[in-house]
Amino acid sequence: MELGVFHRDGTPTGRSVELEPAVFGVPPNDHVLWLDVRRTQASRRQGTHKTKERSDVRASTRKLYRQKGTGLARSGSRSSPLRRGGGRTFGPRPRTYRVRLSKKTRRLARCSALSYKAQADAIRVVEPLAFERPSTRKLLGLAEALALSQHRLLVITEQNRPAVHLSSRNADRIAVREARNVSAEDILRAGVLLLEEGAHDILAQTLGETPQTGRS
Repeated sequence: MELGVFHRDGTPTGRSVELEPAVFGVPPNDHVLWLDVRRTQASRRQGTHKTKERSDVRASTRKLYRQKGTGLARSGSRSSPLRRGGGRTFGPRPRTYRVRLSKKTRRLARCSALSYKAQADAIRVVEPLAFERPSTRKLLGLAEALALSQHRLLVITEQNRPAVHLSSRNADRIAVREARNVSAEDILRAGVLLLEEGAHDILAQTLGETPQTGRS
């Protein structure tokens, strides 16, 4: 697929970019996408939850009353989970929610997400967004010039561009990611991808060896 390149003001440059078929033209694998999105979301969980279990409750350990003859159920200490103020049975403990996936699976997930966007004609290519200083007005103006102001936009930059990142902070529908750090979840959340020319080359180099079929 060949896409035209736009200036920062939204006008055509007359140049075009051929999307890498090994990255933007693979048969999408929905199961691999689900695995990778699950991995990304699980990595954001802190896992610091903790409740007091029986051994954590500070209370007397004496037996509350004798075993027989009271007409009541037998009862041990006050820390029993059956009594008010006692420990919780099988309560949550600190843990990690990290999900491991192979590098090949993660790369295939990103290629599948990019291929979905290419099939939907939801990719635009622009020249490098070398803003001298943060300007939300420029970024919104570019989205409006490309008729993308009503879409959730993901700007994928070739390298770290602090001015572009800062320009997007006050724009609800615009997110900025560096090409080497973009995830399948970022791509799927966006309605349209706005690629810098160099970002396409980086994606083609880093993901170009991904196999087109198969599940991990």
